[in-house]
Amino acid sequence: MSTAQNSAAYRPLGRSGAVVFEHALGTMTFGAEADEATSHAIIDAYIEGGGNFIDTADVYSSGSSEEIIGRWLTAHPAEAAQLVIATKGRFPMGEGPNDLGTSRRHLRTALDDSLRRLGVEHIDLYQMHAWDAITPLDETVRFLDDAITQGKIGYYGFSNFTGWQLTKATSLAERHGWNLPVTLQPQYSLLVRGIEHEIVPAALDAGVGLLPWSPLGGGWLSGKYRRDVAPTGTTRLGENPDRGMEAWEKRNADPRTWQIIDTLTGIAEAHEASPSQVALAWLTAQPAVSSVILGARSVEQLRDNMGAIALELDATEIESLTAVSTPRTEDYPYGAPGVAQRHRKIGGGR
Repeated sequence: MSTAQNSAAYRPLGRSGAVVFEHALGTMTFGAEADEATSHAIIDAYIEGGGNFIDTADVYSSGSSEEIIGRWLTAHPAEAAQLVIATKGRFPMGEGPNDLGTSRRHLRTALDDSLRRLGVEHIDLYQMHAWDAITPLDETVRFLDDAITQGKIGYYGFSNFTGWQLTKATSLAERHGWNLPVTLQPQYSLLVRGIEHEIVPAALDAGVGLLPWSPLGGGWLSGKYRRDVAPTGTTRLGENPDRGMEAWEKRNADPRTWQIIDTLTGIAEAHEASPSQVALAWLTAQPAVSSVILGARSVEQLRDNMGAIALELDATEIESLTAVSTPRTEDYPYGAPGVAQRHRKIGGGR
């Protein structure tokens, strides 16, 4: 599948003028679940499918992910020139008290180290991997503005920020005349939609593009798990059923999980598509989404997921998935009564 065949599958990167494929290649598996040869094959397959947006982080495999990508970039200069490269800094890369965080002290080193591991002089999108309650936000945002001025990065964004944190950062940049953030990476999927309460509205208000991570809910939306049948084998939950937010017992015991999966599977069968493709197509259609981050252990897994590009869900199918996955809320301020009170009739009346 060539880039020309995928011309409709590109979007602006948030408020920026850069254009990215609506599926980003996430590389947390590189150097961990995928060795270097497999990782390079995954990059090859992603580009063959029209992709141009690679996302990594310094902390992924303790820097190995960036190094693996860097060696691929060096070996493929023509293709590398067309890519948008994103990485992140914030988490510990050493044992010292300044080996983490979003201080100017740490980020100066972290950014230079990422540039070195990637083998580039410029990173297109540099993201703060999480909020830092110790560092004043103006210190962080001013560093990012300086990094743009110095030509080390093109744009900056955030990951795992809440709505108020994103709004505060944007307002701070506006007040000082600094460059504004362009993206935010949140966890977002049919199973995890809590960001729609505050984070999505904040992103829309700021003109920030969303880059959802874990779009398949850690594999739950791939259709490979069955109710009350504990996973085994070489899947993430088969290898570790207590895996963090995706843990088997908690989600298996929740009827909502299986209602979503049943609806997803039914729509997939109607389209002769995989459940993964349907889940990705729904997410790509959500407001503010610039690009959905795909994580893959293998070329086959990546190609299946990228098949979502060609899948068009109709309005009824999207509404069906939206309804069955509606996040649980109290009536106020996020339930139906609270949402209804955010609007008024332009002509007045009760």
